[in-house]
Amino acid sequence: MNRPTSRRTVLTAALAVAATAGTVSSAGSATAAVPTAAQPTVGPPAPSSAAASLVDNHSWNTFTDWRSGSGAGTRAVAGRRPGLVIGHAEGSADYTDPHTGRTAAWEYATWTSQVHRSAVPATEVIASWNADTPAGTWIQIELQGRYSDATWTPWYVMGRWAAGDGDIRRTSVDDQTDGKSSIWTDTFSVDDAASGLRLVSYRLRLTLHRAPGTRLSPTVWRLGAMASDIPDRFTVSASTPGLARELPVPRYSQNVHAGQYPEYDNGGEAWCSPTSSQMIIEYWGRRPSAEELAWVEPGLADPQVCHAARFTYDYQYEGCGNWPFNAAYAATYDDMSAAVTRLGSLTDLETLIRAGIPVITSQSFLKEELTGAGYGTSGHLMTVIGFTADGDVIANDPASPNNEAVRRVYKREEWETIWLRTKRYDANGKVRSGTGGICYIFWPVKSAPSQHRALRTLGLV
Repeated sequence: MNRPTSRRTVLTAALAVAATAGTVSSAGSATAAVPTAAQPTVGPPAPSSAAASLVDNHSWNTFTDWRSGSGAGTRAVAGRRPGLVIGHAEGSADYTDPHTGRTAAWEYATWTSQVHRSAVPATEVIASWNADTPAGTWIQIELQGRYSDATWTPWYVMGRWAAGDGDIRRTSVDDQTDGKSSIWTDTFSVDDAASGLRLVSYRLRLTLHRAPGTRLSPTVWRLGAMASDIPDRFTVSASTPGLARELPVPRYSQNVHAGQYPEYDNGGEAWCSPTSSQMIIEYWGRRPSAEELAWVEPGLADPQVCHAARFTYDYQYEGCGNWPFNAAYAATYDDMSAAVTRLGSLTDLETLIRAGIPVITSQSFLKEELTGAGYGTSGHLMTVIGFTADGDVIANDPASPNNEAVRRVYKREEWETIWLRTKRYDANGKVRSGTGGICYIFWPVKSAPSQHRALRTLGLV
C-alpha cells in the first residue's frame, strides 16, 4: 500500500495553501544554463463541450515526432523503435543532487515538443516517458502549459530520472507553483478548479544528460502526457458487464516482503505499486536477470519485487508509488512501452482485458466499502486481470498475506466506485480525494493487432 497519506490527500489539503504561494521553485536545477525558449504563439483555446471526453492522451514516439520538435544538440534516430539521443553537447551545467549532496558537471542537450492543444481543457496533467539511460546518463522532463486566460505556466519539472541509482537519485521536485497551479509529486494540478481556469495546451521539454567528455547518451523512445478534467464525484453509475475473461498474470504479495529494505518506503508492506508493476512485466515475459538481482540478499522470496521497489523509488516522495516512475521502470525491459492514463469506466477496462492487456489501477477506500478486502487504505494499487461471468472484478491484490491469496474477486459496483470517484469520506467523516480512474498500462512495442486496436481507442498508440 501507499504511505498513510497519499499524494491526492495531500493535494486536497494543500490547495488553499498553494493559492497564496510564490513562484515556481526548482532547487538544484540541472539546466540553469539552458536558455528559456520564447513563449510560443497559438490560437484561441479550444472550446469546451459537455459531450467531449474527460481525458486526452498524447505522445511523441515516431521519427517524424522527434524531428518535428525543437532540438538543441539532440538527434532523432530512425529504426524499429525511433528515439531521441544526444547528437552533440549543447553545453555543460552543474547539478547538486539534493539526496546525496554530490555536485557534478553534466553535458546536456535539449528537445522541446511542439505545442499540443488538448482535446480536454484540463485541471490535471501527468507526463510519462519510456527511455534507456545507460550508466553515466540521465534525463529531466519538464512541462509548460497555456491557461484558458491566455497566460503561461513556468517550466515545471515533472521528474529527474535514471533507470539506475548510481549517477543521480531519481526524484520528483517539490515546491513548484505559480499561484495558479502546482506540481504534486508527479501531477500538474490547477489550484482552484472551481474558478474555471483550465490548461488548454502544453508542451514538454527533455534535457538529456551525460558524463562530460563521453559519447554516451540516453535514448528516449516515448514521451507523452495525459490531460484530464474529471468532475468532483462521490459516486459513479455502474457500467453494464460485457466480458468474462481472466488473464494468467503472476501473483505476488507485497506483504511477503514486510520489513525488507526499509530504505525503500519503509519496506515491502508499502510496495503495492512496484509489486503490481512486476506482476504485469512478468505477464509479458520479461524479468530481471540473475546478474541484475545479485544485489538482493540471498534467500529472499521473489527478489524481483525487491528489485522493482528499488528502481521505482522516488527519493523526494520517499516512496515507490510515483506513477510515471513505475511506467518508466516497466519500459526499461526489452521492447516494452508504458503510460499513465485515466479510464472512464470498467467498460474501458474490459476493452483492454478482452485484448489480453492487464491494467494496474489506483484506488482508496474504507474497509466496509470493498467487500472481501479486509482492510481500508488512503491509496493502493492493484492489478486487474479479468472479470467473472457476473461482471465482478478479478484483481491480483498485492495487499494479501501470501502469493496464493493474491487473486481476489471484488463486487463490480463497489470496485468501480472506489476507483473512479474523485471525492470520498475518510473514517472521521472528512472529505478526501480519490484518483478518478488513474491506471498504468504496459504493453509490448510489437503488439497483436487486437491489442493495438484496444490501445488506439484510448489514444495510447
